[in-house]
Amino acid sequence: MTQSTRSRLAGSLALTTGALMVIAQLVMWPFDTDDHVATTQNVVFQLAGVLYFISFCLLLLSAITSYRWEAREAGRLGVVGITVALIGTMALGGDLWFETFAVPWLADTVPMAFDTQPTALLAIGAISSYLLFSLGWMLFGVASLRARVFPRPISAALVIGGLAGWSALLSPFGIPLGLAMGSLGVWMLRTRQPVPSAGTTRHRGTPSPVS
Repeated sequence: MTQSTRSRLAGSLALTTGALMVIAQLVMWPFDTDDHVATTQNVVFQLAGVLYFISFCLLLLSAITSYRWEAREAGRLGVVGITVALIGTMALGGDLWFETFAVPWLADTVPMAFDTQPTALLAIGAISSYLLFSLGWMLFGVASLRARVFPRPISAALVIGGLAGWSALLSPFGIPLGLAMGSLGVWMLRTRQPVPSAGTTRHRGTPSPVS
């Protein structure tokens, strides 16, 4: 696979991820999340949840392919950022899977479960997934700002997306990260990732335009 082909695949993946995140969140936005039972039993909301879960699966892949663009320049902070972002996305994705596929069944069979207080273990698991997701994407964005490979507005948007990502399971708080990933995908599609020659050092922020 050529370098330009990998760049196109990475860009297409990031763009698709961002688009699905934004579309799913826009569909979810009008629903009343306070009425948990009625909302989770709505077919439209359920379909949006499935779409959002798919976008989280793609987000894991997008994080990896995006990081490859700047791994050298991002340094240790980049390693920490991508590691925490992957763990946080996996953890919050598990939460999203439960919300999407298990909660509608609970709402239909044991609706009284929503009137009970969560256990300490459940609360710890939920809070840690929110925290890791938010912190990971903020660190990834900060590392991108320092690496100066991606455009600074896109890197800043990743930081903002991570900050809003504390509540990413609630619409519209997942939209900022979706927009950031979509913008990064467009930029990747328009830019060829250069390959440093042997014995040379790649300068930050100097990807060559596609001819």
